[in-house]
Amino acid sequence: MQRKLALITGASRGIGRAAAMKFAENGFDLILTCFQNTELLQELSEQLQEQFKIQCLPFTGDMGCFSEAEALYQAARLRFGSRPADVIINNAGISQIGLLTELSPEDWNRILATNLTSVFNVCRLFVPDMVSKKSGRIINISSVWGIAGASCEVAYSASKGGVNAFTKALAKELAPSHIPVNAIAFGVIDTDMNACFSEEEKRQLTEEIPFNRMGTPEEAADMIYCLAASPNYLTGQIIPMDGGFI
Repeated sequence: MQRKLALITGASRGIGRAAAMKFAENGFDLILTCFQNTELLQELSEQLQEQFKIQCLPFTGDMGCFSEAEALYQAARLRFGSRPADVIINNAGISQIGLLTELSPEDWNRILATNLTSVFNVCRLFVPDMVSKKSGRIINISSVWGIAGASCEVAYSASKGGVNAFTKALAKELAPSHIPVNAIAFGVIDTDMNACFSEEEKRQLTEEIPFNRMGTPEEAADMIYCLAASPNYLTGQIIPMDGGFI
């Protein structure tokens, strides 16, 4: 029996890395991307192939750039043939803390490209194969800031709000092909993205979370996998997982 195939962007660290391990553990072949952590991604791919006896395609590239996303698609076709992805997990994301007046146009464009345009690029290239098969699912990794907005994270909040709207619209478009599209709006997950905060800032942030702690990448991965195994009728939803934060 042919294994299922999952594509995970931003897989070298944090939530993406934990998701790669979760899906490999459950027998999925993997297409994994990163922007620049080539060595980390290669090590992860080799580990997962050895441990779980799966096939893994690591790819370094900027998914916010359409030509690089096209190169990923061609590499996937070369490695896995005409197999469409069974699950697409659009996880690649970056943030920047600072006032709007300190945000340069270049910063804005970089954050929007990485967090939102990458979702379009990957879906634009990989969805046609899913539609031909009339199966598969798409999971977009969003944030509570895409729902509530975050002071000093205007670009990040805008990009995740865009992901949420993209999710709802594409879900309606793909429903006739039986392809669910959902997003998970994570709260504060304990990843390298929070390295910009001091220990005191992390403590204050944690005090605002009713669950009184940050989530773990493994918990996030469990949620992603649960959504990948959910009924197809669940589509167009932005599902918060935030310890009661909002």
